[in-house]
Amino acid sequence: MAERSVPRAGTSTREFVTPEGVDLRLHLASVGERAAAFVLDLVIISTVLVVFTIVTIMLAVGVGVGSGSNGSGTLQALAAIWLLGFFVLRNFYFTALELGTRSATVGKRVMKLRVVARNGQRLSGHAVVARNAMRELEFFLPLSFMAYESAEGISDLATSGAGLLWCGVFLLFPFLNRDHMRVGDLIAGTWVTRLPRRSLGASVVEHREVPRYNFTDAQLNAYGEFELQKLEEVLRRQDDLAMIVVARTIRTRIGWTGADRDELAFLRAYYAALCNRLERNMLFGKRRRDKYEAPLDSRR
Repeated sequence: MAERSVPRAGTSTREFVTPEGVDLRLHLASVGERAAAFVLDLVIISTVLVVFTIVTIMLAVGVGVGSGSNGSGTLQALAAIWLLGFFVLRNFYFTALELGTRSATVGKRVMKLRVVARNGQRLSGHAVVARNAMRELEFFLPLSFMAYESAEGISDLATSGAGLLWCGVFLLFPFLNRDHMRVGDLIAGTWVTRLPRRSLGASVVEHREVPRYNFTDAQLNAYGEFELQKLEEVLRRQDDLAMIVVARTIRTRIGWTGADRDELAFLRAYYAALCNRLERNMLFGKRRRDKYEAPLDSRR
């Protein structure tokens, strides 16, 4: 599906058409929000790194690295393990969490942000890997290089200046484009968007109707047991984007013209109504397995 990006004047809202044909209006995260999320993630990574460093030091003391050439070799080996662990930690952290159902690190979740594919498709693994691999070049590689130069005592003003200039070019890039994208986002075809956080107030299995939503028999005949199970999975997962997409897909299919501002309330109400209807019909031996089976009212 071709990318469709139509900004509204003076806003950070973008058109986002899903594979289901649902047009979502997503709000792009600001540079400040993205920076705050990244700082929170760095705090988490640093905390884990401190624990890992303490363990490494304890191992070094345990094997007696303080004397002889063997001790020096062991120290170098432990230093190499530490550097490898730090590399794996920072890359695994960002990649693994963004590959999850919420497509967001802990910092992004706190800031109510998530990563999405700009073409409206599902966020792919190679896109997540690409955007996080670029972070290595944008931020961690120059900092690691400067830290190594300082530790070896060979750092000079030119080296430090080159490293800071390298970081500065990449850090300023989000300010130079209207979508606030990093270079990694540009290469991977992703956005970082701001979504409302929702929470389920009661169990989705409680068949409690919401008074302001009244569905006709024809509207409830649009789906069967299979779709009911999928809807329950969406509600249990509490994935904001998935709930928005499913709610608007259902509204389009059933021709809903009522209130449409609260996706969660709408989905819970439709779930409860559909569940009650299917259960009542099963009591009379009428069962509809999915939306492709003929509606119950049309059977002879």
